[in-house]
Order: sequence, then C-alpha cells, then structure tokens
Amino acid sequence: MAVLRSIERRIETIFEGAFGRAFRAHVQPVELARKLAKEMDEHRTASVTRVYVPNEYTVYLASQDRDQFSSYEEALCNELQEYLAEHAQRERYALPSAPLVRIETDAELNIGEFGIATKMARTSRSVPIPEPLPSPAPQPAPPVLETQAFTPDVPLELGVPTYALLFEGASHSLRNQTVVIGRSRDCEIHVADPNASRRHAEVRPDGSGGYALIDLGSTNGTELNGKRVSNARLSEGDTITVGAIELTFVRE
Repeated sequence: MAVLRSIERRIETIFEGAFGRAFRAHVQPVELARKLAKEMDEHRTASVTRVYVPNEYTVYLASQDRDQFSSYEEALCNELQEYLAEHAQRERYALPSAPLVRIETDAELNIGEFGIATKMARTSRSVPIPEPLPSPAPQPAPPVLETQAFTPDVPLELGVPTYALLFEGASHSLRNQTVVIGRSRDCEIHVADPNASRRHAEVRPDGSGGYALIDLGSTNGTELNGKRVSNARLSEGDTITVGAIELTFVRE
C-alpha cells in the first residue's frame, strides 16, 4: 500500500506541477473541495473509540485566484464547510466542532496554485450551556386567569413537576411530550453538529411522571453524564451529550 501511495503522489506531482504550469488556469471550487476532503483524510487521528479529524482549514490562494471569488467568498466557504461536514459524516469521522474554512491570500503563489493548512481546535464554537440553577423555594401559585392555557397532561393540582432541556442558553419545555434531538431540521431540537445523526436520540415520558433518554441507533452514540447509554431514566441536573453538543435536563 505504501508503494502505491508513493506512486499516486508522484503522479499528482507531475500533473499538478509540470503540466499544471504549462496549462495554468484559475483554481476552481471543485478542486478546493476535493483537496480539502483529502487533507481531512490524511490528518485523521485514531482515538480509543473514534477517529478525529481537523476542524479548521485555511486555504491560501494567489491574489488573482482569490479575486474571482470576491463576490461570493463567504458563500463558497459555507459550501465547503457543508461539504466537509458531509464527508466526515460519511466516513464516520469525529470533529471537535463543525468545520471552519477560511480563505487567505499568499503573495508567493502563482495563478492556479493553492495551499491548505489544517488545525484541530479543541474548543467548540457552540454557545456555552449554563449550569442549572438551584430549585427556588416553593411559592404560592398565582391565580389562574381564564385566558391562560395549561397542558392537560400535567395537572397542576396534583403537583406533578414539569421539566425542560437547556440547550445553547435556551430552555426547551418538554410538556409531557416526546422530543427528538438530531441534525435534521425536522427534529424538535435541531443541533448543527456533524457528529450528530439526523435523528440521534429522543427524550420521552416514562409513564411514571418522569422522562427517559433513548438512543435512536445513532452513529456516534448518546452519552448521559459521560457514559454511553441506549435507554436510561433521567434525573434533574443530568447532562446529555449528542456529538459535541451538551443538553441539561432540569426542572422548570
């Protein structure tokens, strides 16, 4: 395999070097996408249960090449980021955070030439999740107005507690309903993380006034308080990990 890889690299050098200089043209987006995916493959690192790849990529272009993207450079970067996220999902790679692609100018490059630098940034760009606040002391219930609507499945007179999931600084009330978490926009809680499956996990009522966490056959698994689970009952303050995203189960 090493011999074949060496031959492949030598052929690439010939075509991208001597022939490239003879028939030089502007860099095309499809070339950048192909090379970015190859850089991801070549810089993968095997962990205990996952294969990690870089999540930050800087593309260096000649000024003439970068000028051709000036009117849609931001859109191009977003498209390349989505392409890398899909490639990572397809190859079952793990990313510290969603891929980030930047474009820079290198005065030493000629038209048609480009370079790529990769980096594995350990910090997530997700909004930090606040720690759950301590439960306040019981207060007298306010008078019920006729215009107020209450969920019939959670009768207040029986003192049944209501729960929520804290995610990216916002509270998502469960209201005694099943909530699906995943990368698909059809999910009740949408997480923009390439490590998450389209329908990754769900939180559903367990029939006894509480809730259970169910993994929906996800690629990278679901963790509860740092341990991988397939089906577990939730307790107040539990931390659910989906890909690189954390959610906290709290009482409202």
